[in-house]
Amino acid sequence: MKVFANLARLVRTTAFKLLAAYLLVFAVFAVSVIAYTAWHTRQLIQVQVADDLEREIRFLSDQYRIGGIQRLVYVIDRRTRRPGSSIYMLANFQGEVIATNVSDLPLGLLDQPGTRFTTYNRPEESGSKSHVAFVEVDILPGGYRLLVGRDIEERDTLRALVTRPAQWAVLLIVGLGVAGGVFVTRRVLKRIDAMTATSETIMAGDLSGRLALAGTGDEFDRLAHSLNAMLERIETLMQGLKDVSDNIAHDLKTPLTRLRNRAEEALRTADGEAQWRRALEDTIEESDGLIRTFDALLMIARAEAGQARASMSDVDLAAIAENVSELYEPLADEKGLDLEVAAAPVVVHGVRELLAQALSNLVDNAIKYAAPQEGERRRIAVSLERDGSEAVLRVADQGPGIPTSEHGRVVERFVRLEASRTRPGSGLGLSLVAAVAHLHGGSLAFSDNDPGLVATLRLPAKPA
Repeated sequence: MKVFANLARLVRTTAFKLLAAYLLVFAVFAVSVIAYTAWHTRQLIQVQVADDLEREIRFLSDQYRIGGIQRLVYVIDRRTRRPGSSIYMLANFQGEVIATNVSDLPLGLLDQPGTRFTTYNRPEESGSKSHVAFVEVDILPGGYRLLVGRDIEERDTLRALVTRPAQWAVLLIVGLGVAGGVFVTRRVLKRIDAMTATSETIMAGDLSGRLALAGTGDEFDRLAHSLNAMLERIETLMQGLKDVSDNIAHDLKTPLTRLRNRAEEALRTADGEAQWRRALEDTIEESDGLIRTFDALLMIARAEAGQARASMSDVDLAAIAENVSELYEPLADEKGLDLEVAAAPVVVHGVRELLAQALSNLVDNAIKYAAPQEGERRRIAVSLERDGSEAVLRVADQGPGIPTSEHGRVVERFVRLEASRTRPGSGLGLSLVAAVAHLHGGSLAFSDNDPGLVATLRLPAKPA
């Protein structure tokens, strides 16, 4: 029963159905070729026999004209004595046979001239099975009927010699094709079963599972490679979702707890309108911080999902750099920083608001972490230039910088280095910049400014 179940499973596969359809088409084609070859061979032989009969009739007619009926009888008698001779019959106008080497011809065969098929027997084979011949009848002067024919058994034998091996060849090819189809289908089914087993493992919750590659580079390998890349992306997103959930639970719990404690303290200790107002202002400020955090998370999610692509247009990055620098220049000056801008005109295809927010985050981080000691001034340089087909936007500061080992980690959500945990912030600024860069097909990288940090945002640029 298991064998039949496996066989039925093989037959239901697409690979087997495709092979069966191919074999059917091939078999029809092969049978058509064999049938045409047999028909053409038969026709060719028949034409050759007809030509031979025509020449034989002309020769005998010439003998009749030269020597009369006696010479014709003499020539026919000599020809009938040869081994494997043709069929001959000579009769007068009354139908009486004068010379022949056959018997049992159908009545009326000699009445009309022309070619036709007929049955006959030879005198020495009386009682045996009738033969089939292709004959030509001619009426000679004086009303004599002359019949010359050829047995077509050789034609049928030749046709059988051509068709019978071809038929066996077709059967052999079909048999080998079916066996090969089962073999190929089982190999294909084996790989599909392996993919199915891996998929079931992944669906059970093990996102680390990957489809096996045979290393042949065929369509299954290409499909497995694409699915593995998709699984890696899904695993990364799921891990990111888990990390975000953990970080939200950890990082937002503190401000929410602080918000509740302040409200509780105000209820317990506030005395007078001034204290109530201060408590409400602190509560509003803390709530605004939470709202900004959730807005940043929402903006990052939309950027990573590509929802903003529909609102993309050609944007002048130089104008954005000038506007952002103008906005932050008073704050930078207040912190003892010189904010300098050197922006060459470069146009990119993107979302103006997201690009402005990304640059604002980079400048805000530079101002926040690169502030000098009292009586000292430092510089923040914002530069924009074209590098081939890319727009390169850099924000360089002279602050403490970021360790090289942390360059890949600082773009994760809610990640804050130990040196910055005492400063206000949610750890989402660089995550948003990285998401905006990914949305626009670009990249975000960090390098050492010696001292300080250089944040480089690369985006595809429109042709100059």
